[in-house]
Amino acid sequence: MENIKLIATATFGLEAIVKREVESLGFKDIQVENGKVIFSAKLEDIPKANLWLRTADRVLLLVGEFKALSFEELFEKTKALPWGDLISKDGEFTVTGKSIKSKLYSVPDCQAIVKKSVVEKMKQKYNTEWFEETGAKYTIQVALLKDIATLTIDTSGVGLHKRGYRKEAMLAPLKETLAAALVQLSFWTHERVLLDPFCGSGTIAIEAAMIGRNIAPGLNRKFASEEWDIIPEGVWKKERVDAFKAIKHDRELKIYASDMDKRAIDIAKDNAFKAGVDDVIDFKVRKFSSINIKNSFGVIITNPPYGERIGEKKQVDELYKQMGREFNDLRTWSKYIITSEENFEKLYGKKAAKKRKLYNGRIKIDYYQYFGPRPKKS
Repeated sequence: MENIKLIATATFGLEAIVKREVESLGFKDIQVENGKVIFSAKLEDIPKANLWLRTADRVLLLVGEFKALSFEELFEKTKALPWGDLISKDGEFTVTGKSIKSKLYSVPDCQAIVKKSVVEKMKQKYNTEWFEETGAKYTIQVALLKDIATLTIDTSGVGLHKRGYRKEAMLAPLKETLAAALVQLSFWTHERVLLDPFCGSGTIAIEAAMIGRNIAPGLNRKFASEEWDIIPEGVWKKERVDAFKAIKHDRELKIYASDMDKRAIDIAKDNAFKAGVDDVIDFKVRKFSSINIKNSFGVIITNPPYGERIGEKKQVDELYKQMGREFNDLRTWSKYIITSEENFEKLYGKKAAKKRKLYNGRIKIDYYQYFGPRPKKS
């Protein structure tokens, strides 16, 4: 199987960022749809995609796509796909599913039919009636949307937001993939100061440091496809070695992260140490109103408390008003604030230059962007 199609799934609103990452990795023939970015690749590209994609949720191997209006049609068209070329004889596979606006709406029935169909195809391939299922794990997904069935195998395993560094998080944590997207949607570069005055467990600062140092987000974790026979031997090791060589260890960064909660800072420091970026982030226990950074043209990226998740609504409203007063003094800085508060701009006291709708898990949030002046070229 020389050429394949991979799907990088994406949280709503992040498709364009994921596409940009896919392009930067050198992939071609890219299509963007709601919640996913599809691109051409080879089997040996699976490690690269998993190791380097910062804002995608998962990387799926597209096996087939077809119209299915009956269970018989689903069975036969699934059976026609090359499962035996992808799943090893001893492979352990499960089937997950979802159905939206489709005639075949019973997800458990669709899963059972796909499972049976794949087994029948593998019986033909391996000329056997019995499979031990003691080998590598494969998760097949049957996704039906408007009667179109998409069959994929998950190459990632646990979601890509699980970098391996965050063992503990505070209440209402920001997903690592979203934090990376917030940084990439900002004007921050490794040459500028970055401040997160409500850092919680440190996710925004850590993701920024990993971007600044060019650290592949998947270096500290394992992936489901590492055990697959179809990926040429040595490819995973080579991609990891190349990723380690690509780290810019000597690049100096100025990243400041603070929170009034000492336990949050302790957790953040531990997470930064596990991520290998503790030396470039200055963590402090302090209220945001006591921050005094002299640098010009800095960037604030922050996830302050939301009224419905942390604290009382009145307290959060007052906090947003105070933020407006404090941040207004940083006239040369750019500020990026994410919150679910619909009246944020009114409370903050200033309309954002740009607002972008995103999701943190199931919570709808807006990313308010206040652009400062461009730094003068030296």
